Amino acid sequence: MAASIIQTCHIACCANRTPNVVAWGRCGLLAFGTCNSIALYHPENTTVIGTLNGHTGRVNCVKWIHCSDCGPETWLVSGGSDNRVILWELEGDKVIKFIKLEGHSDAVCAVDALCLNSGQEEQQNLMVVSAASDSCVKIWSCKGIEGECMQTVSFGNGFVMDVSLSCLPGINVPVLACGNDDCKIHLYIQQNGQFQKVDSLLGHEDWIRGVEWAVSDGDLFLASCAQDCLIRIWRIFTKSSASCEEEDNGNLIKLKENIFKVKSNDGLTTFAVTLETVLSGHENSVYGVHWQPSILKDGRIQQPMVLLSASLDKTMILWAPDEESGVWLEQVRVGEVGGNTLGFYGCQFSPDGLMILAHAFHGALHLWGRDLSEQPIWSPHVVVSGHFNSVQDVCWDPEGEFIVSVGLDQTTRLFSPWRRKGKVTWHEIARPQIHGYDMQCIAMIGRFQFVSGADEKVLRVFSAPRNFVENFSYISSIPLEKLLSSNKGVELAEGASVPALGLSNKAVFQGDLMSQLNMNDGPDKPTSAADQYPQVYFQPIQLKEPPTEDHLLQNTLWPEVQKLYGHGFEMFCVACNHSGSIVASACKASKPEHAAIIIWQTASWKKIQSLSFHSLTVTQMSFSPDDKFLLAVSRDRTWSLWKLNTEGHTDSGLSFTLHACTDKKTAVHSRIIWSCDWSHDSKYFSTGSRDKKVIVWGDCGSGVTSGVNSLALYKPCSSALDLGDAVTAVSFSSTFSPDERYIVALGLQNGSILLYKWRQGEDGVSPTEADWCKCLELDKFQCHTLTVKRLHWRQSVGRAGHDDTEDSDWLQLASCGADHSVKIFNIRRDIL
Repeated sequence: MAASIIQTCHIACCANRTPNVVAWGRCGLLAFGTCNSIALYHPENTTVIGTLNGHTGRVNCVKWIHCSDCGPETWLVSGGSDNRVILWELEGDKVIKFIKLEGHSDAVCAVDALCLNSGQEEQQNLMVVSAASDSCVKIWSCKGIEGECMQTVSFGNGFVMDVSLSCLPGINVPVLACGNDDCKIHLYIQQNGQFQKVDSLLGHEDWIRGVEWAVSDGDLFLASCAQDCLIRIWRIFTKSSASCEEEDNGNLIKLKENIFKVKSNDGLTTFAVTLETVLSGHENSVYGVHWQPSILKDGRIQQPMVLLSASLDKTMILWAPDEESGVWLEQVRVGEVGGNTLGFYGCQFSPDGLMILAHAFHGALHLWGRDLSEQPIWSPHVVVSGHFNSVQDVCWDPEGEFIVSVGLDQTTRLFSPWRRKGKVTWHEIARPQIHGYDMQCIAMIGRFQFVSGADEKVLRVFSAPRNFVENFSYISSIPLEKLLSSNKGVELAEGASVPALGLSNKAVFQGDLMSQLNMNDGPDKPTSAADQYPQVYFQPIQLKEPPTEDHLLQNTLWPEVQKLYGHGFEMFCVACNHSGSIVASACKASKPEHAAIIIWQTASWKKIQSLSFHSLTVTQMSFSPDDKFLLAVSRDRTWSLWKLNTEGHTDSGLSFTLHACTDKKTAVHSRIIWSCDWSHDSKYFSTGSRDKKVIVWGDCGSGVTSGVNSLALYKPCSSALDLGDAVTAVSFSSTFSPDERYIVALGLQNGSILLYKWRQGEDGVSPTEADWCKCLELDKFQCHTLTVKRLHWRQSVGRAGHDDTEDSDWLQLASCGADHSVKIFNIRRDIL
């Protein structure tokens, strides 16, 4: 039932900051660890089609288990900071089964696996190897639904950074390569069911960061990379008895070969290991190497001798041997220019070798594709992006065309649907704010203006530049004239840039760009340092598709138009009324004098009032849809309701007075109240608390108490809904369900999202247990894995980017969580 009611429209996420966390399978799916989950991304459709939730700690490594016939993979192995290895069997994006392998005592940092099936066995026979921070490598055997540890290899006080499994050519005996922090690569061969060390490959001068096997023409090649900026390729080949005798008798000058012997069903076989080549081209530590995947051609498996490497110098290099000399040379170099990033952590080939991907220090994915011309050109492609730390807040723009989110990664990101040829997918199209403090809260003031708060005492107001409006018009297929009409004739800046050593986005106008252009083209060369290195880093771009990471970092900032001072501690929450005329803000507080809510007027950006009531931090605020009331909830376990008076004592003529509240005697919640929201008709509001309860409140016809400082008496209009875990997010839908009930979305501390319908009891006063009706709970692979930070319904019915009418059956819900993800769900209202 749940599958037909709700669809996952978009998942915004990025890769974890570990080297082995991305894997591209022949099934066409890109799997990467994002916080505690594994995202399954389809590069051709540019969408995340699902997530695998099973780890309870950060996912550090992911690897597809390749089939011997080069067919599409159905098994995936992952390791995490929860000390677990998990095997997943997939059918498309659906999990058929998973096997948890437990035994490590510290975080798992590298995994690999080998399919040992002979082709006649029904059950999959898998050999899995895992390396962890407990200085151990474990070899597992997995058959059916069970897995057991066959062997543990201890490395004392050393750490294994990467592992790779393969089979020796000709005899199918498993061989294991371990790249260590002792600058050596240790080789192990399986003999009599146990892995035995046969050699240590010397040459690297710093920690080994990556190792990977490839089989070509009967030889086994091992690529290794290290923090010494070098890549080494080793070759393992069979030594015949005749060649061994020639070496004993002759005086030939040859490369050093390490010899070892292996027992198999065919007897004793001699192998030699030699250094094939050393590749130097990177200027910083090389964190990843990856062979182009083998292909099945004319009934034979062929391995293209093409190697991809990724480095902290922000580049990826394609290496291949020269056709004439056989010398390995750099073929292509791609990379990232500018920004504040720290290079690439890993790389992957697409199954057909026509696309390459890197993941960066800050989690961003970089995708390049090659055309099929005679002189191929590698060009950037659109790829998924998202926050790389907890996402604290998310909100829709007033027209419901895009969402904006803020997170502890110190960024503000804007996601919008991309419409083309009847297809709609969501993408990050701007990064309006890249800050120096962790972001905490955001509120949209108008269609192209927002106010945000971070771990600082200042609120900052941003307005969209003209370049963004033009690009947004093209990507969303909304006419530019319609977008500019909402700006009321105010001159828009072209873009924004951040001055050196600054935190404020400075507006860049057309005149700034023209003066810079004239200076560069003029006959007189700049003489001063200021002229040689101007502060304008913004370059206007005309986008025909969502921007790449380079552009997001430098060319999509919004200019800061105002700073709001008045709070004494770090900002915690902010809200704006629906007409965009008033902003309310609150900061962290441990005393009543700091817990006051400050009211700002957006026309002048002046502070017009300070509302004092709460004794601890105000955790969330919400204006009623008719803008007559402001609701606030707090860590002090109470809520306060403030009424707007249009003939107040302030200079603006506006003021708020306390209309209703709870205290220690009347409070129903016994723990922190985390969240609140209004019903779309302004009749009721709901509160969600750490005490696991959700309550709907309203003025249930109780009248008003008498007296000079009279307060309305608001009582619970619903029964206390106990959800079994702390309630951290509450949101009312903008419309009724078909049976005239309110639709409420609830987010929990454990990451769950639930949909309920609520209707007040028939007598209008006494709440009953029947007033709540559970519609659905998102399944394990749809919801968040950590705390849901905010839920926000689209203010109008229908789906953004689609031509849905006002009577559409679709609703859209945006969510964000501490698991670094932003999600958008499409929900069928007609069958709730």
